[in-house]
Amino acid sequence: MIFAGGQMIQDGIIFDPDVIGPWVCERAMNTRYTPGTAQAIGRVKAGQIVAGVLYQDFNGVNVFCHIAGEGRGWLDRRFLSVIFHYPFVQLKARRITGVVSSVNERARRFDEHLGFELEAILSDAHPEGDLCIYTMTAEKCRWLKELPYANP
Repeated sequence: MIFAGGQMIQDGIIFDPDVIGPWVCERAMNTRYTPGTAQAIGRVKAGQIVAGVLYQDFNGVNVFCHIAGEGRGWLDRRFLSVIFHYPFVQLKARRITGVVSSVNERARRFDEHLGFELEAILSDAHPEGDLCIYTMTAEKCRWLKELPYANP
């Protein structure tokens, strides 16, 4: 069972970096969570974490994010609405940046499907090859336009 804020969570979305941050880092390669330095949003189904997003290094304009999920059905429109509402509406970030290994084709396709655009490639910056820098701006985020945060 998942506990957040002292309460057991059976199903829903939780905002708890100390619970979700380590979970995401276990699944997202080369990602580290330091308590007190990040925010995280997770999705819980049947008492288990099935998805999480870790937001780090917000500088007033940009925030880095790492996304992880397990199994089928972890990603739905409501969760997408929530995970993009936080950086763009609450933080008022102008952009989100994600870093993906060039050999991780599945993660690259996933980011592109969400609407992230390849901005740069850092040659030989990863143990397995290059690092791909993906970004999304609030103006190009279709999840904000189509699905307001308040909708169930």
